[in-house]
Amino acid sequence: MTTLDLALVQLTTPADQKAAFDHARPLVEEAVKGGVQFVLLPECANLVEQRKEHKAGKLKAESDDAFVTGMQALARELKTPILLGSVIIKAENSEKAANRALMIDADGAITARYDKVHLFDADTPDGRSYRESATMRPGDRAVVADTPWGGLGLSICYDVRFAYLYRMLARQNVKMIAVPAAFTVPTGRAHWEVMLRARAIETGAFVLAPAQGGTHEDGRSTYGHSMVIGPWGEIIAQLDHDRPAILRATLDFAEVERARQALPQLRHDRDLLV
Repeated sequence: MTTLDLALVQLTTPADQKAAFDHARPLVEEAVKGGVQFVLLPECANLVEQRKEHKAGKLKAESDDAFVTGMQALARELKTPILLGSVIIKAENSEKAANRALMIDADGAITARYDKVHLFDADTPDGRSYRESATMRPGDRAVVADTPWGGLGLSICYDVRFAYLYRMLARQNVKMIAVPAAFTVPTGRAHWEVMLRARAIETGAFVLAPAQGGTHEDGRSTYGHSMVIGPWGEIIAQLDHDRPAILRATLDFAEVERARQALPQLRHDRDLLV
């Protein structure tokens, strides 16, 4: 398949998995009714809850999470693959949670899992402190999900600041890389677009970045501005706001080959001595 019609669904996810499913479902259904072949959701699609006293009792195992099982059933009903950009779930064999991307195929089966490798521990310019490592267990591997359109490199939010991960994915000849996110407003304004475009240019791949946006139940605000970036670094489609919405785009995979032939940078990597 040389082209793909897809939709990025921007959310303002609540602090409850069932409510999160009820929030996302109509947008997914609307996107598929509009003719798209693939739907991508943002980071924390099942739960946005920073308050530790509320969060601990809400975490579920992957198989028990109402959002995950609901989206599996919805993908099967709509006969459409859905990427859960990430869900916050109980990690296996750990007291901590996992921030996990799940690729769901058109039969509702989970075909790939990626746990966020780089955890967001930062004090942002708006005076807020974030310590994902206090409650999250990091992943330890790069993952490429199989899709009917070829490999999809998986990453999550803060990963976008670590270019070596995207280089690893590009070396697997992926033509698409997902960067689902829940960016803070200050870092979103400063860095969101420029980093997404840089990752696309460096890899010669389409970058698909569905985002959380708006003010959430726990008081957190996220930047929104979901984007699709082409392999030459051009913005193909974007939202200019932080409200729930559907962003549609058509990918022409011939553009990947054109970009990589024009700048064959992936063949020029070198191992350096330090």
